[in-house]
Amino acid sequence: MTSEIFVADSDEEILSCFPAFSALRPHLQEQSFLSQVRRQQAQSYRIVALKHDGMVQSAAGFPFAEFLAWGKVLYIDDLTTLPEATSRGFAGTLMDWLMAHAKANGCQGLHLDTGYTRHAAHRLYLRKGLQFNCHHLALDLGTA
Repeated sequence: MTSEIFVADSDEEILSCFPAFSALRPHLQEQSFLSQVRRQQAQSYRIVALKHDGMVQSAAGFPFAEFLAWGKVLYIDDLTTLPEATSRGFAGTLMDWLMAHAKANGCQGLHLDTGYTRHAAHRLYLRKGLQFNCHHLALDLGTA
């Protein structure tokens, strides 16, 4: 079977990515997923997905952003693969697409944050040439 990479634009395409996103972000609710993505799209967020055997196996969410520190970058908010589809090269294929997309759009870099315990993901990122070069700090302000 062949794999297909596509940018999720239609409601149906976005919703087809929900199982992959919920694997990484279990707090997400399917009934509010589409409206959340649409709000984020208003801020340049996009979803790219890899479909294999007729189902989205891996997906990534990203915006373009510009920073004084780094210039224009493609920032990967989410990179996820269905648990039963890990170690099959799907996330690596998406990383290759994202790196090429960043270059094609004049980015000076590609950035992402990763959890400390996501060792399999770290191995992928390091194989793709990313480097650990900062700590991300956060303050939970509760719900508004």
